[in-house]
Amino acid sequence: MSGMDLHGPPAVLALEDGSLFRGRSVGAPGRRAFELVFNTAMTGYQEILTDPSYCGQGVNMTYPQIGNYGCHPSFDESDRCWASAMVMRQMSPRASNWQAAETLGAYLSRHGVLAMDGVDTREITLRLREQGALRGVLSTQGESDAELVAEARAHPSLDGRDLTHDVSCSKVYAWREGLPDEVTGLPGAVADGAIPVVCYDFGIKRNILRNLVSAGFAPTVVPAGTRADEVLALKPAAVFLSNGPGDPAAVTGAHAAVRRIAESGMPVFGICLGHQILGLAFGARTFKMKFGHHGANHPVLERATGRVDIASHNHGFAVDPDSLEGSGLEITHWNANDGTVAGLRHKELPVFSVQYHPEAAPGPHDPRLLFDRFRELALRTPTAC
Repeated sequence: MSGMDLHGPPAVLALEDGSLFRGRSVGAPGRRAFELVFNTAMTGYQEILTDPSYCGQGVNMTYPQIGNYGCHPSFDESDRCWASAMVMRQMSPRASNWQAAETLGAYLSRHGVLAMDGVDTREITLRLREQGALRGVLSTQGESDAELVAEARAHPSLDGRDLTHDVSCSKVYAWREGLPDEVTGLPGAVADGAIPVVCYDFGIKRNILRNLVSAGFAPTVVPAGTRADEVLALKPAAVFLSNGPGDPAAVTGAHAAVRRIAESGMPVFGICLGHQILGLAFGARTFKMKFGHHGANHPVLERATGRVDIASHNHGFAVDPDSLEGSGLEITHWNANDGTVAGLRHKELPVFSVQYHPEAAPGPHDPRLLFDRFRELALRTPTAC
């Protein structure tokens, strides 16, 4: 048990291993259960909160002070907060940034996100590294410790859960906003002659769509359950598979659809969950990692060139490299920290994917060139549809 004396409403974090962390509530009141992971990024807290990939998870931030530069609507990666809770060492009470529209505390309260500070996030991180991601409950309601620990232990694991339909769009829509201009700050727009691309929304981030537009694409976004024939009927020149939450092996409908689309000769690019689904579509296996990768500073090695990119990661599952034989897929990138698979491509089809996030906002931007590679692949590949 750990904590510190702070002014403000009390909050408690209970984990399934029986540990308890007491601090101060700095978000909305209530009680919520989740899988707790840790994130090592120093910035990007608003993007983390609104990233649909965090659906079903609470986030323990390892950097000691969060919220320094406040919040602004343009930083949102979706139209709501998906993270169940945020745990911090200290939340900044002030926002020092000309763009800031409100403090992080005001943002958390307005969006109904449970959050706490005043706890030793290093101790929590060490516990997660040693034991793996743990189920937890954050509460401001004064339940007994035993009740909270029992609720954490009863909460379902992310293993076997398809959460894509919880976060996906309900109908097809077009996206036309690009990255902001470096001089004017105004968003870019779809160019004349842009390449039509259909984007599967398994929990797609807005900055992925902005990067696609700025790379020369005209995105049409479709729900997670869209059939292959429906995608091909839209006459795209390429198909994109997005990030998203939950267990990729449980998104069974997408496996067959992606295989059908890829075997039509359509260029396909997948990121994060989309990368895992692509592997599963060709017969590979995925597994749940001990505590996953959640941060903005993971080195990724490209096998063909020896290039190392520093990249943002956010995933709790990975493709099993021992399951790739006979799949037609080969490994293009490794995570340089732990040797997990960070990129794949098909040996014959115009298909590739990465486990990390080249679109990451606020960064790093080392891997952003992958969107240009996707454009080049789409331009040189005659599609079968």
